[in-house]
Amino acid sequence: NPVEESPVTQTLSSLLPSSRSYRGLTLVLTFLSYTSYHLSRKPISIVKSQLHLNCSALGPNPHNDSNSTTWCSWAPFDADNYKELFGALDNAFLVAYAIGMFISGIFGERLPLRYYLSGGMVLSGLFTALFGLGYFWDIHVLWYFIIVQVCNGLVQTTGWPAVVACVGNWFGKGKRGLIMGIWNSHTSVGNILGSLIAGAWVSSAWGLSFVVPGIIIAVVGVICFFFLVEYPEDVDCNPPLHHVMTTSEKDPEAVISNEGPLSLSGQSSVDDSKSPKEPAEEPEAISFLGALRIPGVVEFSLCLLFAKLVSYTFLYWLPLYIVNVAHFGAKEAGDLSTLFDVGGILGGIFAGLISDYTGGRATTCCVMLVLAAPMLFLYNHVGQNGIGVSVAMLIICGALVNGPYALITTAVSADLGTHESLKGNAKALSTVTAIIDGTGSVGAALGPLLAGLISPTGWNNVFYMLIAADVLACLLLARVVVKEARGWCGPMARQRGYVAA
Repeated sequence: NPVEESPVTQTLSSLLPSSRSYRGLTLVLTFLSYTSYHLSRKPISIVKSQLHLNCSALGPNPHNDSNSTTWCSWAPFDADNYKELFGALDNAFLVAYAIGMFISGIFGERLPLRYYLSGGMVLSGLFTALFGLGYFWDIHVLWYFIIVQVCNGLVQTTGWPAVVACVGNWFGKGKRGLIMGIWNSHTSVGNILGSLIAGAWVSSAWGLSFVVPGIIIAVVGVICFFFLVEYPEDVDCNPPLHHVMTTSEKDPEAVISNEGPLSLSGQSSVDDSKSPKEPAEEPEAISFLGALRIPGVVEFSLCLLFAKLVSYTFLYWLPLYIVNVAHFGAKEAGDLSTLFDVGGILGGIFAGLISDYTGGRATTCCVMLVLAAPMLFLYNHVGQNGIGVSVAMLIICGALVNGPYALITTAVSADLGTHESLKGNAKALSTVTAIIDGTGSVGAALGPLLAGLISPTGWNNVFYMLIAADVLACLLLARVVVKEARGWCGPMARQRGYVAA
């Protein structure tokens, strides 16, 4: 048993005897967990437009006779270089997150996931709240906000490897793309809720835009500590089949009976399930270099670097872009930016469904990335020509940008973490997930930084940078796409030969 069961888990064993119920419970708890992670990350993008305001609309400075147009802004973000300061603030979080992610997966394979996840969520809540408390404590020094962001970035790395590993432990490969596509909507749901919660206080007391999400993620972390079940073996359920043959290939869950998973000969593997927790049979966690040698890990990791660069640039800069270009208020811009995440939900589900049907994860990603590039160009040039056009373009761009990102970080990561070359070793899922998402997080750090540096030269240049990143993400998957295409052409050629004969 990888971890000692809590009394609540033992109670759940009698209340939820079926593996289907446990799978549903795992999906719900991990969904809520990562929803709260993104809910706590989103407020900074909403509050940016409040930290630096054009105060001329509020009249003259009531404190003195100066003609400053930023007297109502929050120091130190009232300076002319405020965009660079915002970029530095974003990168304090994102660079720490990218560095910490490579280490996090290694710890995730060796520590109880339930403790690791819940502890990280409570700490994330603490540091998120500390950023908002800077408002109530009247703190105006940049280093305070930078340090809080660095600490928050490090502890938030506990989330993704842990939740993907938990879901991967409970679900086989057959419908993984669709299931994880729906499940991965937690990212967009968290961004939407974070925008709405932050927007409720952004113009009155922006500190609450961080304190409330901080409390929410900490509470969800406590719930996960008591109710999350990490492994099917912990509650005497049979693990899913990650690699099956012939007729089982379409639905590996279907070969699980009440007595246990059926072997290829159709016999129940009862003898094998009697001692799944024998210490002698416990495989060692995979090494970092061993995970890199799994076919496809390097390609998808580098692809995600550029895909996440685009996604996180929108996450952190879209509200400010809408304020500057469409001239909406901070709350209205925040609400409108949620449509990008609505599109992300649809894109993630669509990508998972198509990739399950075709078996082409890389091809699905490439097609969506190719379509995303011209849509980004159109959104920048015509996206502000009316509210209807803006809504439609944001949803379409969100679907095409976040679809590949969602597919790679969920179904692809789980596929590679349970790759057949591992010969059934489940101790690679968290490490592989961390490598892929950690590499992607490098792009997540670069995107907002580049946007902060490039935006003073014009928003057009920011969008050219995003389009170039999309194209590079697509090119990096070329080898895997060719391999998938050959896999499709082989059966088709054999079928044509059979028919001709």
